Amino acid sequence: MFRTSPLLLIDFYKAVHAEQYPENTERIVSYYTPRKSRLKEDKVLVHFGLQYFIKEYLIDWFDKEFFRRPIMELKKEYTKFVEISIPDENELFPKIEELWNLGYLPIEISSLPEGTIVPMGVPCVQITNTHPDFAWVVNTIESLLSTTLWHSQMSASVGYWYRQVVNKYYEETVDNSVRREGALSSFSYRGEESNESAIISSAGWLTSFFLSATVPSGIFMEKYYNADVLTEDVNYGAVSTEHSVMCSNFAVDGDEITMIRRLLNDIYPHTNFSMVADSYDYWNLVDNILPECYDDIMRHNGRMSIRGDGGNPVDIVLKTVPKLWDMFGGTKNSKGYKVLDPHIGMVYGDSITLERCKNIYEGLKEMGFAANNVSLGVGSFSFQCVEEIENDVPVLKPFTRDTYCSAVKATYCEVNGEPIPIFKNPKTDDDHFKKSHKGCCVVTESNGKLMCIDGLDYQSANSWKDNMLEPVFCNSGMIKEESLSNIRKRLTA
Repeated sequence: MFRTSPLLLIDFYKAVHAEQYPENTERIVSYYTPRKSRLKEDKVLVHFGLQYFIKEYLIDWFDKEFFRRPIMELKKEYTKFVEISIPDENELFPKIEELWNLGYLPIEISSLPEGTIVPMGVPCVQITNTHPDFAWVVNTIESLLSTTLWHSQMSASVGYWYRQVVNKYYEETVDNSVRREGALSSFSYRGEESNESAIISSAGWLTSFFLSATVPSGIFMEKYYNADVLTEDVNYGAVSTEHSVMCSNFAVDGDEITMIRRLLNDIYPHTNFSMVADSYDYWNLVDNILPECYDDIMRHNGRMSIRGDGGNPVDIVLKTVPKLWDMFGGTKNSKGYKVLDPHIGMVYGDSITLERCKNIYEGLKEMGFAANNVSLGVGSFSFQCVEEIENDVPVLKPFTRDTYCSAVKATYCEVNGEPIPIFKNPKTDDDHFKKSHKGCCVVTESNGKLMCIDGLDYQSANSWKDNMLEPVFCNSGMIKEESLSNIRKRLTA
């Protein structure tokens, strides 16, 4: 992505709001809040991604692309891209130059701990200014915060939903010693909206699992969330073929069995790997070619997993696993469910929606098989959309910022030292979800649930003993850092 002044990462109209606030506005307090769920089922929202936003944009971008750059260079850029479109009667750049002269970003951000499950209507981020001359900065960063945070929260939530399905069926059918974090993998990289979106999306997934095909998500967790890929289970991938490999070998060999034997005996004699199996005739490969490779498979010092890649995944998995059991056998685990011989397995990485994941595990259970007989991959579709049944008809609901109606709203200001609660309450808003909080907020826990108390002034909220919104950033620096390991602990607690 191109780099520019972070004060250009705005909607145009943000440039003129400084002059529009009441004269002598010395403080503004705003909150990022998921206001309403548009999903039919009760799917929770996981708070994740704020620390990335702070480190990447509020610290790194502001340092390198604003405070370190010559002021005349910033002015030329601002004039060219902002003032040419907004010929405001008041000069726009002087406030930018004042911030540059200050030399730091006079903002304090408080947050719920990342990995917190956030109910609707409960704010998870508070933003205010630390210098009375720069109240306008608070909502200037709104667009950038919103576009970054909603997606990371959405992806972490998707991972959490899948983790609950895994927890249920692993608890019922899988030995307790088998780690649930490795049940599913993210295969979403190539199908996301952009490179940044793909990395953030798989990073959100890694809050609940440690398998992802997206290599840079491990780098993301090291850089922004204090993880260490050498000492903890951050992000693992897998050895696998793809269609280009299988088809090119078929074109040379004239068959599929030659490549299968080469994989088992020559390329990966001591390595677990998966092999895409439906380039031509999946059931011929399963029913006829695999039996011919029986001795090679059983001699192989590792597991070969058959990977389906097209068709109906529920039908294919539930038909394949019993066939593999009949061919290669296996054992029963401590819970009485069948587990395939460790030399053979199954992977399915295409079109595994949340509903299909449930149906696969339930179907295996009904046939007496443990859920860990198959590894499932979740692609970009499931990170961007959910299928819900309405009036017996499947309806696709895409994920957007409005899935949870997440928004940053100012609810408090101080003018000439006087505390003033502010709020919005549109009469045309039939279900009132756009009604904002009024005044400053605190988040507390009551009977195991989070709740918001509003109507406070800044001093009262700031000194509230049990406020779960804790300061994490102040004046261009982190004051409290989060780790991937702690986020995972919160989600699995």
